[in-house]
Amino acid sequence: MNEEQLKEKIRLLKQQKHAIILAHYYQDKAIQEVADFVGDSLGLSQQAARTDAAIIVFAGVHFMAETAKILNPACKVLLPDLDAGCSLSDSCRAEDFRVFRENHRDHISITYINCSAEVKAHSDIICTSSNALKIVQSIPDGTPILFAPDKNLGKYLVSKTGRDMLLWDGACEVHTAFSYDKLTALMKRFPEARILVHPESETQVLDLADFIGSTASMIDYVKRSNASTFIIATEAGILHEMSKAAPGKTLIAAPAVENNSCACSECRFMKMNTLEKLYACLENETPEIDIPEEIRIKALKPIERMMELSI
Repeated sequence: MNEEQLKEKIRLLKQQKHAIILAHYYQDKAIQEVADFVGDSLGLSQQAARTDAAIIVFAGVHFMAETAKILNPACKVLLPDLDAGCSLSDSCRAEDFRVFRENHRDHISITYINCSAEVKAHSDIICTSSNALKIVQSIPDGTPILFAPDKNLGKYLVSKTGRDMLLWDGACEVHTAFSYDKLTALMKRFPEARILVHPESETQVLDLADFIGSTASMIDYVKRSNASTFIIATEAGILHEMSKAAPGKTLIAAPAVENNSCACSECRFMKMNTLEKLYACLENETPEIDIPEEIRIKALKPIERMMELSI
């Protein structure tokens, strides 16, 4: 089958099975085009919580599909490729995090959503890059905060809030791959360009930014800005949705340290999902995400705290 035939079969299966497809901005263009909702972690979580579909096919990575199952346990949640993991999530093993928390019992744990269900179960409140600043600011002054697992996002939040947070030593391989030297060279080629950077990036890259924010806020910035050229320092998959939101504007993917097929930064885990895998997943209703109920209930509480603060 060619791409268009696959898309049509996927659309028919969605109708037949009362299914929806939730896709992250970092997915391939073809997957985004068959999705019912394309968004960032916060938006996808909100959609997963409110849907009455029988099946959610989550075109993203494992922790995202887990979050959907935590929020909507009655729904069958499918992930096209179970190996679609996350380098940041992998940097924070549940047992290590449990011990870390026990050694800092006086701290409130704000945990980035890029983590496993087990790590969420050991957390006080979850955040995304969209709401992390608001959530940190909601904690009373003087209350010690433990922030995990992304140290770069944590450092950025410390710089914005002045809070002295204890940071877990984790990072995203995609957002730490941006080349400072290549980016500054690109800025010289396009001096009129606005630089947009995701807060998971390293400090030296953040220092070059005209705007720092989540994927959703980046799209909104480009859409509203009077500028015409933008250099985007996040996973290159966002450019598809961004170009739809801001047609006619020039969008340039920030370069990574290593050369690759697109001279940009791509998440190897996000790109494990393909249109073919998505079709097979929906047709066969597998692989399915399953979470032990005890862990799901514990993980639900900090996610619900996040959702309440995100209204």
